[in-house]
Amino acid sequence: MFRWSVFRAAAGRLRHGWRPVVEATLAATVAWLLAADLVGDPQPFFAPAAALIVLGQARGQRIRRAVEVVLGVAAGVLVADLVVQALGRTTGTVFTVILITVALAVAVGATGVSLVQAAVSALYLVAIPPVRDALVPFRFVDALVGGVVAIVVSQLVGARRPLAPLVGEVRQTFDQLAGLLTEVADALDARDAPAALAALERARGMDAAVDRLRDGVRVAGEALRLHVRRRRHIGRLRSVDGAIRQIDYVVRNVRVLARAGVTLSRQPAPPPPALGGTLRGLADAVRDAGAALAADLDGDTRAADRHAAQAERATLEAVRAAGRLFTPGQTLPLAMIVGQVRATAIDLLRGVGVDDDAAVLTRVDEALGLPVR
Repeated sequence: MFRWSVFRAAAGRLRHGWRPVVEATLAATVAWLLAADLVGDPQPFFAPAAALIVLGQARGQRIRRAVEVVLGVAAGVLVADLVVQALGRTTGTVFTVILITVALAVAVGATGVSLVQAAVSALYLVAIPPVRDALVPFRFVDALVGGVVAIVVSQLVGARRPLAPLVGEVRQTFDQLAGLLTEVADALDARDAPAALAALERARGMDAAVDRLRDGVRVAGEALRLHVRRRRHIGRLRSVDGAIRQIDYVVRNVRVLARAGVTLSRQPAPPPPALGGTLRGLADAVRDAGAALAADLDGDTRAADRHAAQAERATLEAVRAAGRLFTPGQTLPLAMIVGQVRATAIDLLRGVGVDDDAAVLTRVDEALGLPVR
């Protein structure tokens, strides 16, 4: 019996992942046409192959991969030509060509893509004799055409707003962090240990969001380098790139906080009633920090400054509230949560760049009620 759920799942994946399908089809077809009609190669195999190899790499690494593909083809063709002229087309030729080509690629520090492309190019040349009396090095030109076409096609969708995907990723990451803090607060208010444990499991998965942010920065950087008129926006990208380390620290702090929340939810004595409100206040600060970074990427300086100021106020208020919670006789899990509220506040304020490191430490510790020299 046919299961419609499988069909719906496949259709959903196709709906959300249509871009690679369009990119691969368009790039391979255009590369074939250019190599066959413009370059005049009667066997334009390498043009679509090179385009597909480049598109198969992670976004943000395609310029480098395109260069590697071209160099790999050049190396493979050179080695194959020399060996074929010396040994002819035999099994020994195949062995010698692959051995020399791969050894040279490893010696110069080539990546897996370059290794494969060099070996395939050499093997193809040995197996299929090139067009006789051809003055154009078709295989090398095909690889060049395919790489260039792949880069151009991969940038078409985001050509007008190359930073838009990264802006969306920033908003999503900070919303997830804020939602996680809210989940911990709700679990503690309800003294719901299973809910606290579920929040901890979500916190353990937040590292993937930070990795997506790093990937987003690489993709946006590649897009900006390819758009001459938009290279002035690289400064905005650098500000977010510098903030990612602090975001990574915030994620780790929230994970430790969630772990302490699991322990506190299992204690016989209820947590302080104001603890949930403190964590929700910190969640609001996280949302404002994300809005500040997103506005900075969008070039809206006024909105970025406004959200950064709101993030600072909300962060310091959450720290003050946490300081009021820690009274003599409180449990170790609560002390850990207060400590992580402080650590999260420091890294959050460093991430939005509201002040220098020393000033941030001073203001957070003053808000917490600690003595400051």
